[in-house]
Amino acid sequence: MSPLAEQLTAWLSPRYSTYLEELRQLCAFECLTDHKPGVDQAGNWVRQWAMQRAWSIDAYPDSEVGDGLVVSCRGIGQLRVMLVAHLDTVYPVGTAAERPLRIEGDKLIGPGTADNKSGLLSGLYAIEALAALAPSSFGLLSLVCGGDEETSARASGAMLATLAPHYDLALVLEAGRENGDIVSARKGGGLFTVTVTGRAAHAGVEPEKGANAILALAHHILALQAMNGMYPGMTVNVGVITGGSVPNTVPALAEAQVDLRITHPDHTAPVEEALQALIQRDLVQGTRTTLTGGWGFAPMARTPAIARLAELTRSCADQLGFALTDAATGGISYANLLAGAGLPVLDGLGPVGGLDHSPDEYIDLSSIIPRTALLALLIARTGEQ
Repeated sequence: MSPLAEQLTAWLSPRYSTYLEELRQLCAFECLTDHKPGVDQAGNWVRQWAMQRAWSIDAYPDSEVGDGLVVSCRGIGQLRVMLVAHLDTVYPVGTAAERPLRIEGDKLIGPGTADNKSGLLSGLYAIEALAALAPSSFGLLSLVCGGDEETSARASGAMLATLAPHYDLALVLEAGRENGDIVSARKGGGLFTVTVTGRAAHAGVEPEKGANAILALAHHILALQAMNGMYPGMTVNVGVITGGSVPNTVPALAEAQVDLRITHPDHTAPVEEALQALIQRDLVQGTRTTLTGGWGFAPMARTPAIARLAELTRSCADQLGFALTDAATGGISYANLLAGAGLPVLDGLGPVGGLDHSPDEYIDLSSIIPRTALLALLIARTGEQ
């Protein structure tokens, strides 16, 4: 280990039992995104944690979802780093009470352990460790906590867009993947609706007077599925279809909801042009097709700046005595929003975990100290550079 790696590990190790108790407290809050009181309880817990250390606190109130929160510590260096986590979970109210944390072997199992309470807590511990051991490596360290990541990120996305210009890089604290990988690229996504209007008629007596919207939509669906792979990594999935009313009527209306994912921002315009060309085809006489919806999250492409961050993270892991690789994923997180805002960003920097959104969601206990030390060491090394 490098000297700072040893110091960080030595500082964090005796705090392990406190970390577990604090994680138990965080996971006990009922934090379903739509349950604002519970999400705000978790936010108030973070607020109290920061107040005890005299850190600055900024709130971003919202009337519908949990309030956004930014807690910050100032050092004596130049680097400005945004650590990003979220307070909300997907579990119905009552789940946290019914399924408190339990340990099975090396796994700590419970709602929110991986997504995203352990990452949030590791962010707090990493900031505190650097304030104690390497204050010259940073000028500003902030933990940004959103309250609606699991849904639209309406409120927290606006908060991140406001904050992004004031930082040099962002580190998103979603759990490390089950094999320990960090995330250096994420697909961006859009949700589109293809609507076909036709003309109703009696299916048995005079079907020739109708225009079958379902038939036209079926042709569109085949064409949509054929768009898979238009660019490397691009995926198109027709996930929901509706249409018609009764079997003996030529259907006058049909719809398909389409999930579309791309790997690079440059693909956005040509893909949308291809969609528009697709719906303009005259497939069934008498029908008309419209396209609504649009892009939600920009791709997090593996830019040269992100590649350098990933390489530095692997070097930090080596200094801490374990191997690490980075990976691309099709899922979407706050990292997409921050990459879209122009910040270099890495994701998956929380403790290692998996089975998110399931009754068996977990983190690996043995990853808590190494991954928290990794986060702190990465910030310190970046500040040195």
